[in-house]
Amino acid sequence: MTVTARPARNSQHGLWLALSTYRQTRSHTAPGPALVAVVMRPLSPIDERMKMKRQGVVLASALGLGALLQASAAFAHSACAGLPGYTALQQALLNAREQSNGGFNLDMWGTIVNRDGIVCAVAFTGADRGAQWPGSRVISAQKANTANAFSLPHLALSTANLYSAVQPGGTLYGLQHSNPVDTAAAYAGPSTAYGTAEDPLVGQKIGGVNVFGGGLALYGPGHVLLGALGVSGDSSCADHNIAWRTRHNLGMDYFGAVVGGVSGDGLRPDNIVNDIAAASLATTVDGVNNSPSGWGHPSCSAVATAIAAGLPQVSP
Repeated sequence: MTVTARPARNSQHGLWLALSTYRQTRSHTAPGPALVAVVMRPLSPIDERMKMKRQGVVLASALGLGALLQASAAFAHSACAGLPGYTALQQALLNAREQSNGGFNLDMWGTIVNRDGIVCAVAFTGADRGAQWPGSRVISAQKANTANAFSLPHLALSTANLYSAVQPGGTLYGLQHSNPVDTAAAYAGPSTAYGTAEDPLVGQKIGGVNVFGGGLALYGPGHVLLGALGVSGDSSCADHNIAWRTRHNLGMDYFGAVVGGVSGDGLRPDNIVNDIAAASLATTVDGVNNSPSGWGHPSCSAVATAIAAGLPQVSP
């Protein structure tokens, strides 16, 4: 039997390949001795050129990826002018999370998007990315996208305000199925970067519509609508309370007399409206009929409801 191996296409320094040829001669009585021949030869010029071409492709790919990441970061920086960055978001979110919010005292995710829905920053409050619900990273981004997408320069709608309107029979029924999340953007990149200044979501459009508490539009000085904030990681009511305090900490609640809302509270125009009775929720499928205002959100707890009623007033 003879076995021949092809030349290896390894180093350009003339690595050698052992080419082994096995020959065994058998007789009718017993096998004869094996003859092994080893032939050494360098790579051919063609193999060398192909090797160098592959190295060039790998290097170009690496350089291209680096340039792409730098360009994405630069774009996100310019597109997010006027909005808080990663460090400011993380600190404001942490300060808000440390207060009583009527929830389960859990760590949180927070995301900021600009007016075009491009993610500008993602942060968390825990010791690492696993200290808060992993699924809440994308939910926080989804909430930010929703509050931005359905707020206007003169009308702010929080994600909590949308709950009743999207129930069967509601005036916005079906809204929650529009503008789906871009899953390629949501789950791109290494998980180790999630919630850091290099989160792969930054510079991307996440999309998505979320219709419970935790998303608020951001209004800068001069009552300018700049984007939105999304917070997730606790009960929906606690999410709203934490998001509200985070926005206030960031100085992004310049409503004055210019921006209105649907809450009925002129000092907190886009506040959560807890006008849905728990008993009526348990006895009917049509949630919209349980909210006298049409913009109501279920009450998660008496404590969370009381906290919401006393949240900081918006800035003039």
